[in-house]
Amino acid sequence: MYDVFGLVLPFFGLIFLGFVVARITRQPLEALGWMNTFIIYVALPALFFQLLSKTPIERLTEWSYIFGAVASTYIVFTLMFGGSWLTGRNIAESTIKGLASAYGNIGYMGPGLALLAFGEEAAVPVALIFCFENIIHFAIAPMMMALSGGEKRPPLALAGDVIRKIALHPFIIATAVGVAAAALHYQAPVPVDRLFETLARAAAPCALFAMGVTLALRPLKRVPKELGLIAALKLVVHPVLCYVVLSAVGDFQPVWIYTAVLLAALPTATNVFVIAQQYGVWVERASASILLTTLLSVGTVTGLLYLIKTGVLPPDLFPPA
Repeated sequence: MYDVFGLVLPFFGLIFLGFVVARITRQPLEALGWMNTFIIYVALPALFFQLLSKTPIERLTEWSYIFGAVASTYIVFTLMFGGSWLTGRNIAESTIKGLASAYGNIGYMGPGLALLAFGEEAAVPVALIFCFENIIHFAIAPMMMALSGGEKRPPLALAGDVIRKIALHPFIIATAVGVAAAALHYQAPVPVDRLFETLARAAAPCALFAMGVTLALRPLKRVPKELGLIAALKLVVHPVLCYVVLSAVGDFQPVWIYTAVLLAALPTATNVFVIAQQYGVWVERASASILLTTLLSVGTVTGLLYLIKTGVLPPDLFPPA
């Protein structure tokens, strides 16, 4: 257990440091802008490229793995969306609640924690899950808001905007370039490779510190009555479902299974607040969901890693006979 605490405490400690520093210095949220720009446009793309470009191309086309991970996410989304819509008949609010229950913080928290827990073997599954889940996330929010009447743009303009966001997202571009480099067996010159390595090492600490700052500067005002259900779906049901689905659809390496389950267990992504704010729906309660699921995840993620590291959780629920 001590080893697991030694693994997660520095990780959550960076979030805590960001939170404390933001509370002490009282800088405005806008001051975080350049840090977020560095993380999103430079450091994390460098990390994804660096790791994917050095991976054999045949390992980057595990379609059954991608299907299992993404399907488990959207089963959870559908459960929360359907339950909320049946009780409130509000598509926009139900969409944000569904995202809060299923959209984990795999961009900021995922790479750092997975690589720390499982080593560089976790890089490929992290990048694949992030890439394909975000393609769907970028599409589903505007689509559902259009159905609710909250999206005023014409369908063609909306579709063009969705495609543009997907195609131009720096993580998606870095993943695509990394896959192309792997397919072509391209090796960057040594100075460029060292630059990418330096940027990649900066990605996790900067992302986690920035996440702590973001949580500190969004005050807790309205706690949603659905918080218990959202937290249970995000932190417990999602990883359990991911584990069951991946065990059923294929025979994957243990690190790949454990990485997907760990990513599924992460708290609600800060992007859920961004989406809620963009459409003016469920904004304060989305912020509360992010903060509280992040706090609860200290215990749930630690517990999950303990089960993995002690061998209590087998790498395959349905091992081949």
